[in-house]
Amino acid sequence: MIQYFPLNKITEKFQPQLKEKALEIIAKGFYLLGEETRLFEQEYAGYTGSRHCVACGNGYDALWLIIKAYKELGIFHEGDEIIVPANTFIASALAISNNGLKPRFADPDGNTSLLSLESIEKVFTPRCKAVMLVHLYGRNSYSSEIARFCQEHSLKIIEDNAQAHGCMYKEKRTGSLGDAAAHSFYPGKNLGALGDAGAVTTDDSILYETIATLHNYGSKEKYINGLTGINSRMDELQAALLRIKLPGLDADNSHRKEIAELYLKGIDNSHVTTQPTADPATNVYHIFPVFCQQREALQAHLATQGIQTLIHYPVPCHKQECYREFNGLEMPVAERLAAEELSLPCHPAMSLGDAEMVIEAINKFRP
Repeated sequence: MIQYFPLNKITEKFQPQLKEKALEIIAKGFYLLGEETRLFEQEYAGYTGSRHCVACGNGYDALWLIIKAYKELGIFHEGDEIIVPANTFIASALAISNNGLKPRFADPDGNTSLLSLESIEKVFTPRCKAVMLVHLYGRNSYSSEIARFCQEHSLKIIEDNAQAHGCMYKEKRTGSLGDAAAHSFYPGKNLGALGDAGAVTTDDSILYETIATLHNYGSKEKYINGLTGINSRMDELQAALLRIKLPGLDADNSHRKEIAELYLKGIDNSHVTTQPTADPATNVYHIFPVFCQQREALQAHLATQGIQTLIHYPVPCHKQECYREFNGLEMPVAERLAAEELSLPCHPAMSLGDAEMVIEAINKFRP
């Protein structure tokens, strides 16, 4: 069977180092806000090309902390709007609404599944204070045109980099392109922990200090709380694992790209479409999506061939019950993607031979 993402196999090669480091941390008896976390923040900031990094509990918290910090600094206010793609994972939108701001849903570009300048311009209002660029599927969403528009309208750029660790835009990595970026290290990500973990990266020293305070109960000094913060801290074990895995991230991403190149060249079925990327550096293929009007039939066909697939995501944000006030919006591209997207296996533990088997199975599909 070709599994979608076998966590045990992904983690297997790190086990000797991880076991040694875990025993070392247990023996130290210091499990939060310690040396491993400090070093990970330093190393991950360096990797992304950012001045600062705050390790936190998960990717959602990272987004929430960025928006909350901008509120504390008087840049965002209750009722302000943040433009966000309608086809993202729900956490992107929840971080906005749970801060008392309003998600301004935008329909993505049909060729990339990402926000474009045109899609941003269509929904922009004077209440908008930021654009959340989601690097969906591991694909860079930033562009100089979008950056110029944001600068002209005094909009902050918040990157949701949960799916794009290591992705490039020209000479810079995603996570260092906007004003601040949120990262998720959920186990299934390109850089995954053994549980929930996340981080914020930014070059803004004032924003960094505010987030560093907020994520620890709003406290700079123990038992002294200057802000109404939350408890969102990465533990030492997760930080240690991420430090062990980080040096191999680029090699793992290169293997994902090899698999993706095989898919793009080999899939030849009139019922199944792909989304090629002009510049391979701008995609780290956290997800390799294909699109099929007969998605359920395709998924069932692949399952009979021993190939596991997933759907990202079956319900767009504006159609979720928790956002009933937006259910009447029409987002044709986001709705089509929700109805047609199917994610193929694409991960470091997968062989090129496995990829060829997936291609063969897809090319045999007849609805």
